[in-house]
Amino acid sequence: MAESAAVEFRIDRRSGVATYLQIVQQTKQALRLGVLEPGDRLPTAREVVEATAINPNTVLKAYRELEREGLVEARRGLGTFVRRTLGGAAGASAADSPLRTELADWARRARSAGLEKDDVGALFTAVLESTYEGTHEGAHGGGPYEGAHGGTHGEGTSEGTRGTTTPTSTTHQGDQDR
Repeated sequence: MAESAAVEFRIDRRSGVATYLQIVQQTKQALRLGVLEPGDRLPTAREVVEATAINPNTVLKAYRELEREGLVEARRGLGTFVRRTLGGAAGASAADSPLRTELADWARRARSAGLEKDDVGALFTAVLESTYEGTHEGAHGGGPYEGAHGGTHGEGTSEGTRGTTTPTSTTHQGDQDR
C-alpha cells in the first residue's frame, strides 16, 4: 500500500474563497510542485477536520471535486489516493527546479527592496498574465507589465494564493488554478 502523503491544509476564512476550493487549490498546487505523486494517500476527512476545524462534508466535497477532475480516486475503506500529477514535464519536480530557486532569490530581493507580500503577488500576477497572454494569437502586445494597471496591481494577492502554506518537507503550498 502507498505511503500517506503528509499534506497540511491551511484554511483562510477571510479570503473570500470557499473552504472546499481552498483544499482543491492546495492539493493541485502540491501536484504541480511534485510534492504529491500518483499513489500518495491524501489525509482522511477526519484528519483534515482535526487539523482545520472545518466540517467533514466540506473535505468530502473537495475530494469529490478532485475525483471528478480525475486527479484522485477514493478506495473504499482505504482512503483517497492521487491518480495523476499536474504541471510540467513528467518526472521533473517543480519543487526542486532551478526556476524555483531563481524565483525564491527574486522574492528575497523584492522583500529586501521593501515590497510587501501583496505588492509582490500583484507584480508577479501582472507579469505572469501578460507573459501568457502574449503567447496567444492576437494578444495585446504590450510590455511585461501590461495589465498591471487595469485592476491587477493594488488589489493585493489573488484569491487563489490566499491561505497558502509555506512549503516544507511535510507541508504543501496552496494552489492557484491559473
